[in-house]
Amino acid sequence: MTKVLRFPTVLLLACSALAGCVSQPVSMYRLDNGTVEVPEQVDGAAVLLGPVVIADYLQRDVILQRHADGSLAEDAQAVWAGNLEQNVDQLLLRQLASRLDTQRLEMSPGSKGFTPEIQVELEITRLDSGPEHPAVLEAQWRLLDKDGKRQGGRLVRLQEEHQGSTADQVQAQSVLLQRLGEMLSDAIKPVLAKNAEKNRVARSPNKAEQTPSLAPIEAIRTDMEVFRF
Repeated sequence: MTKVLRFPTVLLLACSALAGCVSQPVSMYRLDNGTVEVPEQVDGAAVLLGPVVIADYLQRDVILQRHADGSLAEDAQAVWAGNLEQNVDQLLLRQLASRLDTQRLEMSPGSKGFTPEIQVELEITRLDSGPEHPAVLEAQWRLLDKDGKRQGGRLVRLQEEHQGSTADQVQAQSVLLQRLGEMLSDAIKPVLAKNAEKNRVARSPNKAEQTPSLAPIEAIRTDMEVFRF
C-alpha cells in the first residue's frame, strides 16, 4: 500500500522537473545604425578607425542588465546576434562614412597600401542599461595624423533614457553610439580641413616663380621735333 501511494508522487515530481527543463525562448538583438546614407565620394578622406577596444565585461553573448544598486546580471533570454565588438565597429564605421561623406574608411590595422589621413583610436569602457536604469556610454578617443602625431582627444559620458524593455534598452544604446559617431566626425572634420590646407600650400608654386620678371621700362629719346601748324 505504501509503494502504491509513493509512485504517483514520484511521477508528479519527475514531470515537474521535466517541465522546468524546457528552455524559454531566447530573443536576439543587434545595434541599430539609424538613418545613414551611403556616401558617393569614392575619393574622399582616408580614415582609419581603430583599434576599437571594448571593456572586458561587455565581451559576452548575453545582454547585461544593470540594477539600481549598480550591480550587473545576465539576461538569459536576451543575447546579442553576433559579436558585439564587430557590431560596434561596423556601426561607427558607417556613421563616420556617412557624416564625412567618404568611402575610404577601414578598420585597423588597414589593408596593404592604405595610407590614412587620420586615425581614430577608441576605447569604450562602459555600455549598458537596465529596466530602471538609463543607457550609459563612457568612452575615450584619440585622433592621430598620418605621421602618428596626436591631433586631439576627449573623454565622454553619454546617457539616454528608455521605456524599460530589452528592445528599448538596445535602441537607447544604439542612439548613444550614433551620437558618439557624430561627435567623432565633428572632431575629425577640422583636422582634415587643416591637413588639406597644408597640402594645398605645399603644392602651390613659389610666388617669385609664379610672377614672371619684367625688364625695367626705359624712356626712349629721339632727335625728332614735332611741328604744330
